[in-house]
Amino acid sequence: MHMPRPLTDLLKRTSRSFHLTLRMLPGAIRPQIGLAYLLARTTDTIADTELVPLEQRLDALHKLRERILGSSTAPLNFGELARQQGSPAEKLLLEYAEDSLTLLQKLSPADLKLIRDALAIIMSGQELDLRRFAGASPEKIVALETAVELDDYTYRVAGCVGEFWTKKLLASRIAGFPNARLDEGQLIADGVRFGKGLQLVNILRDLPADLHKGRCYLPTEKLEAAKLLPETLLSPANERRFLPLFHEYLDKAEAHLTAGWTYTNTLPFGQFRVRLACAWPILIGVRTLEKLREANVIELHQRVKVSHDEIRWIVARSILACPFPKAWRNLLPPTGKAVASGGNLA
Repeated sequence: MHMPRPLTDLLKRTSRSFHLTLRMLPGAIRPQIGLAYLLARTTDTIADTELVPLEQRLDALHKLRERILGSSTAPLNFGELARQQGSPAEKLLLEYAEDSLTLLQKLSPADLKLIRDALAIIMSGQELDLRRFAGASPEKIVALETAVELDDYTYRVAGCVGEFWTKKLLASRIAGFPNARLDEGQLIADGVRFGKGLQLVNILRDLPADLHKGRCYLPTEKLEAAKLLPETLLSPANERRFLPLFHEYLDKAEAHLTAGWTYTNTLPFGQFRVRLACAWPILIGVRTLEKLREANVIELHQRVKVSHDEIRWIVARSILACPFPKAWRNLLPPTGKAVASGGNLA
């Protein structure tokens, strides 16, 4: 499958850090994964357009879901949603939705099923999120209730992406994969944890911004056990109670990313491009966790992030290390915490 130039350009403008991973993938699987990403970003843009009423966004998501799943051929008109976008790239995502859907129909039946299955799960997570936080505000913060709900959310919006990615790799004709002796069940399980870990990093990094919107992804059952409330979670006065809980979740995210590292090292050694594509988000995620672990509540409000220089160093170092097994393994040395199961945080 060949991706038309306008969609290729759009992919570059919207994929942000994922573009590093995407451009490293072998050409045999890059267009399919790129198209899945474009459609997922389109649904995400619809869900995040807060200037448009909730029911209108849910209706738009429903209509796009029907088109993606092939249960409708009705033309889509996202004109009003597009006009509300502050980002030119996200405006184009909505304007090019029909082009993305046209390309979707050109996939092989197997690729079409993989992408449809993944997007159906992602959209169910987005819709659940919209309904769960309906009416939330800085004055009325809504929190998830249980660890199970958090685990379910991270699976729906990211864990299923690891599952899709793994199934696509296993089904591909990339050299090394058809004859590789892989435990497919374990690989898929680790791929799911890989995705969950990346999403949990995002949740922990974005905690202050989400609270400002009235959203708290740390579940009530854990907050109550620590004698914390969402409204005062990041108050300096509560730092001694908050940081131990926050670090438990950092440990959980690290454990998931360590499963992702196991996943990466299970792939055929000669597949340097695929290994690097997997390694970069893991290494950037682990560095983000290190920065979060060092931060106090005041610093968390400033949104901790990995600098462009640090990312360039991670990329350069990993490229140099990838032909050498020992140097490669040392990119993510064991820490003790990372190998833990995460207990009942889920």
